[in-house]
Formats: sequence, structure tokens, C-alpha cells
Amino acid sequence: MPTTSITIKPKQVTKRLLVVLPERARNVVVNRYGLGTSPSRMTLESIGALYGITRERVRQIENHALQTVRKSDMFSKEAVAFRELRDYIETLGGIVNEDDLLKEISTDASTQNHVYLLLTLGDEFTKRKEDPEFKHRWYVDEKKAEIVHQVLRKIYKGLSEDDLVQESEMILSFLNQLKGIEDTKKSAEIAKRWLALSKKIGRNSLGEWGIVTSPNIRVKGMRDLAYLSIRRHGSPMHFTEVARAITQLFGKKAHVATCHNELIKDDRFVLVGRGLYALAEWGYAGGVVRDVIREILKKHGQLTRKEIVDKVLKERYVKENTVVVNLENESYFKKDRSGKYSIA
Repeated sequence: MPTTSITIKPKQVTKRLLVVLPERARNVVVNRYGLGTSPSRMTLESIGALYGITRERVRQIENHALQTVRKSDMFSKEAVAFRELRDYIETLGGIVNEDDLLKEISTDASTQNHVYLLLTLGDEFTKRKEDPEFKHRWYVDEKKAEIVHQVLRKIYKGLSEDDLVQESEMILSFLNQLKGIEDTKKSAEIAKRWLALSKKIGRNSLGEWGIVTSPNIRVKGMRDLAYLSIRRHGSPMHFTEVARAITQLFGKKAHVATCHNELIKDDRFVLVGRGLYALAEWGYAGGVVRDVIREILKKHGQLTRKEIVDKVLKERYVKENTVVVNLENESYFKKDRSGKYSIA
């Protein structure tokens, strides 16, 4: 949260500014920006219908009204209000997501509309509309805004679909790449606001950052929740533990049987013991113990029983005797005179 808040009263400021307009022009602005008794904003078409004029004529009236306000003596008298709003945006980082900015100032939708009008009128404020990369945002320093945009693009390009970055690491990486911005203008809180400008990267409910289209960020179902739970745990988990972790971490009821079924179906998970699941990305191989032995022998060639057992136990949470019993199956494995095993 910012350390300061605005002291101006947005509704009072806009009321004084709009006094300079003739009645119809004032009503057009009030309806377009939702400044009346209802915070709902009217479209050009709906306002045109009220007056029996075209949407283009309404647009002309609106634009002329805003220019009239800017050129008025009253606008000059409200310079302090615009300066305070500019300073406030600076405390938020100088460039900020439109929704975040309005919510920081007020949770009241009507007040937010009045603030939006002030932002539109003020020469100090520039709006960049939403595009494929970024959300609607306002800034008061074009150079700083461009630096932030460039670093956000660079971070996105450096991420793969599977990457998950802890928030502290993401913030540190982001701040370190912000060349050209004074250190006094940087902070973890401001960095999070700047990161929130991007539509390409996002944050999951565990505070981890990644590409927004990744199932690790845009979590859609039980499998994604299970993946994040096991990954956070850091070691294999029994499916009953996974179900409990989903409930604890995400507040979602996870039925044990359903959770188990989803783990079985997804190749991100590997069964490594009786009911125990690990992540395939940790290097665990799929298949039963016999398949694991075959892969080990393919990779390393002939090995002793102890060498095979040691390697299998790194892949599977099973008893040593289970590995030995599989090795004695001559249909799959053979042992030479030196006691080393190979694939039959």
C-alpha cells in the first residue's frame, strides 16, 4: 500500500470544473463518465438516443466539452488537485494499472469515475490502452514507462511454459533489470504493481510467477492443483496427502478417490511407490519396477545387483527385495558369471 493518500475530494473538484459547461455538454460528460446518481457509464449511442443525435455528434460534444474545461480559469485554479493526483501516481510507481490505481484511491465506483475524468482532463496524465501485451495503464513519466515495458517484455521472453518463479526471485530479477530508474524509485511493492501491468506473465495463488497461459498460473482443475501441491512439498506424496494439501493450500475440497484418478491420468506425475506420486520433471521414470530396471541397464550397461538396487531405489519407493525378485525373472534379465546383470 502507498504511504500517502490523496486529500482532494474528486467529486467536489469535478463539480467545480463542470460548472463552466452549458447544460447539454455538462449532461453529456456526466452520462459518459458515470458522474450522476448511477455510476453506470452511458455509451455514445444511448446518449445520442436521448437527444436525437448521432453517436459521432455526441463524441464531438464530449471532446469540445473537455477542451472547454481545460481552457477555463477554473481548470487553472484546480492545479493543486491535479498536482496532488500526479504525486500520488508517482508514489505508486509512476506507471500503474488503471484498475489498481482507481481502487487504491477509492473502493467507491462513483468516486472512481470522478477520478477517471480528472485523469482524462489532466495534461500530466497519459493513458495507454489495453493491448496484447499490457493492461490499461496510466503514467506520468514516459521514459520510466518505456523502461518498465521493455523489462516486462524481456522477462516474458526469458520464461518457458513450465517455469515457476518464486515472487521474491521475480521481484529481484525485475528490479535488477530496471536500468535508468533511480534506486530510490524502486521497491518490492512498486515492482509487483509493475509486474501486474503485463498480460503475458502472472501470479498463482501460491505467490509463484510464470507465463499466464501456463496451467501452473491459470489453474483450471484438480490436476493443476495437485501438481502445485506436490511441487511445493518438494518430494513424493501419497495421494491422500495430495488431497489434503489441495484443501489446505487452495481452500478447495478434494475427494481422495477423485484426486487419485487425476494423478493416474496425467503424465506429469509418476507412481514411485504404493500410492506415492512424484513429478516426472524430477527425473523419475514411468513404468513398473521391471521397466525401471530395463531403463537403468540400457543407460549404464551391465551392473551388479547392489548397483541396480541402489539406482532403482532412487527412482522408486519400494523394498529392496522387490527389485531382487524382478531381477531373478530370466525372461527379462540375465546374470553372467561375474554376477552382473543385463537385459535378456
